Amino acid sequence: MIRKHFAGFVTSALALAVSAQAFAGTVTTDGTDIVIKTKSGLEVATTDKQYSFKLGGRLQADFDQFDGFYTKNNDAGNEAYFRRAQLELGGNYKDWRYQINYDFADKSGSSQKFDEATITYTGFSPINIKIGRFDPDYSLEKATSSKWVTAIERSSVLDLASWTTDHEDGMGVQVNGTYGGMFYGSTSVQQQDKGDYLEDSDGKDVNSFFARGVIAPIVSETQVLHFGLDYATRTYGGAKAYDGKIDTRLGVRGVDQGGSSNTGKVLLAGADGNTAGFDDDSVVGLEFAYMYGPFSVQSEYLKRDLTGADDNGDREATGYNAQLAYTLTGESRVYKLDGAKFDTIKPADKQYGAWEVFYRFDNLTVEDDDQNLGVAGIDETTADVHTLGVNWYANEAVKLSLNYLMTKSDAETVAVQKRGEHDDDDGQAISLRAQYVF
Repeated sequence: MIRKHFAGFVTSALALAVSAQAFAGTVTTDGTDIVIKTKSGLEVATTDKQYSFKLGGRLQADFDQFDGFYTKNNDAGNEAYFRRAQLELGGNYKDWRYQINYDFADKSGSSQKFDEATITYTGFSPINIKIGRFDPDYSLEKATSSKWVTAIERSSVLDLASWTTDHEDGMGVQVNGTYGGMFYGSTSVQQQDKGDYLEDSDGKDVNSFFARGVIAPIVSETQVLHFGLDYATRTYGGAKAYDGKIDTRLGVRGVDQGGSSNTGKVLLAGADGNTAGFDDDSVVGLEFAYMYGPFSVQSEYLKRDLTGADDNGDREATGYNAQLAYTLTGESRVYKLDGAKFDTIKPADKQYGAWEVFYRFDNLTVEDDDQNLGVAGIDETTADVHTLGVNWYANEAVKLSLNYLMTKSDAETVAVQKRGEHDDDDGQAISLRAQYVF
């Protein structure tokens, strides 16, 4: 009889545990001081929010098919890979917040690495002070999580100054905050130590400065108006001169993922032939976004100036994008003023999910005063990328995406990229992603 009752108790306990997971409910202790949430990962917090712990993550499985300008011989190539496979651990102890994101995905042959590892002090609310390893706060596209950006890959315009959106294994300190329900700002100094040109002969790393300011006069669940200004700068002086190389994947990560000799980044500006290289590097950006119900439009502009060292000429890169998106099922995108960024689309229909369609145009241009972008006599290269896509938010955890990309370049860009091997000035690609967030 005792065994029978014990077996019944165990069965009931297991059923309760499974039920709690399935319905993602809230469990409290007798003292109502602990809340456990299982709807998105595992979160444990006190009811007064003084202490918390959350374990989550994201898994993104991608497949890319591409040809033409995306390959060196203009023939078709493809790649299947995990874009991201992250475990995310975060929480707070009173006014102290921590976040650790560890990525297990193989990125172009690199090993496992910390995507973020930070400690943040929130005791000066609404001002936050963050230290550790984190991506710079630059651009609306970058501020929006990779889980919820509209296209599978962020705009190619950001490739013109990739150091403004990549922590490059360095450390830094950032101050950010909101004010008045419509202002957001951040500023940071970060030490980026990837590459000999970012470290001098004494071992001193280059420090980069970032600033971002946003005004959002309209912020509601169904309407958003967003204006932003970005600035970043750093001065080189490392063990070797910075050569000013600028390349891009043109929206298709797979071209640089498998290590094939037929694929790789598209070269817009090669290493400068002048041994003096470049001294100063500054980037200015503009942001705009408007959302009304299921419709949203956003656009960004970027201008990068590289100052030639000694008698070397200057190099300039400019780019802009424009994106239109519409949620067929009527939902609005979530917008958060804290971080000045868009977030997920939450499906209203739990059975069929939410459907979103979009179009994005990217334009990239690089110019050089010395007419040396990789081939003698060429002083300008350009590339345009058209991206059409559809996203299915099956539920709050699963998102499936399909993108079709068309690329167009000019003869000079082909000369820099192909070096006379092949002369295709356009290319096409299809990208697929299956994402699970917990």
